[in-house]
Amino acid sequence: MTDSTRQSACNTSADWHILGGRALKTPSPFGVMGIVNLTPDSFYDGGQHNSPAPGLRHALALRDQGADILDLGAESSRPGAAELSPQQETERLLPVLAGLQREASAAVISVDTYHADTAATVLGMGVSIINDISACSFDPALLDVLVQYKPGYVLMHSQGRPQTMQHNPRYEDVRREVREFFECNLARLVRAGLPEDRIVLDPGIGFGKTLAHNLELLAHPEDWLGFGRPVLMALSMKSVFGGLLSLPPARRGAATVAATALLRARGRASLMHSMAIGHCGTSTTSLLEPAFRKPMAGLPPSFGLSKWGVILER
Repeated sequence: MTDSTRQSACNTSADWHILGGRALKTPSPFGVMGIVNLTPDSFYDGGQHNSPAPGLRHALALRDQGADILDLGAESSRPGAAELSPQQETERLLPVLAGLQREASAAVISVDTYHADTAATVLGMGVSIINDISACSFDPALLDVLVQYKPGYVLMHSQGRPQTMQHNPRYEDVRREVREFFECNLARLVRAGLPEDRIVLDPGIGFGKTLAHNLELLAHPEDWLGFGRPVLMALSMKSVFGGLLSLPPARRGAATVAATALLRARGRASLMHSMAIGHCGTSTTSLLEPAFRKPMAGLPPSFGLSKWGVILER
């Protein structure tokens, strides 16, 4: 991306348009996405919501707590997770979707899937967003579904599939390679017929990246915000906090909140993805702050947050 292109992108107002073409509006400068794991093997909650009744209760609780988006995931994307067929995936999703249609018809629903058949089924039911870890690479037919329905779409960077992505990930230059990934795939999606205003970017923290890779990306959010699109930051109890602070998943809530706040305070995060609920102590913030301290050169002083910062709660 050239300096002139980056400058132009920085001055762009980045609304996110979802199914039906409407811009997603929230009462604050950022949004909150609530994560509903319908899986038996979540690295965080261990399958507490992997049947319809508890899954629906959790989704409704997140809505009541202020979530602007409810993101339903039926297949775990933790490192080493097994894949599901589209049929298995939809069998987990449909009862909760039907319940939300009955009890929360105004809710904005996202589904985490890379399967074209699953996406077509849930978009036909009115789901507004497809959250895809694969950039349409695991099931290329997904791109045809996206072009047909034109939902909101999360374009995420990953190196490899969940089964193998943490087996010695390597980059020559992680910042450059993630930038090139977004540049290439944004252009590919738009050429295929998905409007750019439907797309948000996710740098894929923890997806095919070492601790050093993750920290390098977190220290330079200007790399992705230079594209002028909202950004989803998936921090949610991830191993980066285990590596920095030696914390198990159940104790990473304060660290997730602290990291989210540090990115937000630097005026650069768009969509924040976090699962944490609770108090964030100053000791945790002081331990994490050096990882976010690197200066971000090349951006005008007025370049602040776009309209999206998403904290994902589980």
